Amino acid sequence: MNDASLQKMNQLKLFGMHRAYQGLLETSGTRQLTSDELVNLLVLSEWEDRENRKINRSLRNARFRYQASLEEVDFTSQRNLDKNLILRFTDCSYIDRHENILVTGPTGVGKSYIASALGHQACMKTYKVLYCNTQRLFARLKVARADGSYLKEMNRMERQDLLILDDFGLQPLDTQNRMLLMEIIEDRHERKSTIISSQLPLEQWYDVIGESTIADAILDRLFNGSHKIILKGDSLRKKK
Repeated sequence: MNDASLQKMNQLKLFGMHRAYQGLLETSGTRQLTSDELVNLLVLSEWEDRENRKINRSLRNARFRYQASLEEVDFTSQRNLDKNLILRFTDCSYIDRHENILVTGPTGVGKSYIASALGHQACMKTYKVLYCNTQRLFARLKVARADGSYLKEMNRMERQDLLILDDFGLQPLDTQNRMLLMEIIEDRHERKSTIISSQLPLEQWYDVIGESTIADAILDRLFNGSHKIILKGDSLRKKK
């Protein structure tokens, strides 16, 4: 009977329940549990297994540049990093409020790592996250326009609870990239959260975007109500 139960659990894809029940049978643990305790243990094991699989799936789909975590962020370096502000992001309530985070600073001070760590934390809270290098994203969307997959790519980004645009502003935007950025930000404004990291100070983003009307529209949506992390100091890579 136990073998039949284990087989049916696998057929029903109750893998967490299967492992827990099999472990109990091997150690004769079922004899020490009441019926209520056994049911509770099996249900809890299945729930935890599904949550872990959901988190792992979110981490794979996010495609992070770094395997980063907020627990490993270095707050000792002199780079103007507010520990209290970062720790307030751990509950991911900013995502529920559809707020943005803008991270700026010179090369090597850890902008991408912090952005990835925030994204990793969101995955652990089972939010949908997508990490993108901004220039590569624009290149991929241009190809998508040509092969007919543009709407699919845009819909995919729109479904993400958190979109991370890394290395923004490495070069001025051309007309097509400017409109792509406008569409992305417009789709997410007050509906989903976005994290953008850039070497450029915020006051220089206007010039990088170009075309005053579009730049005003994009930055107005990004800046209002956003959290700003402005890093300073020497490159951590040089120190290492």
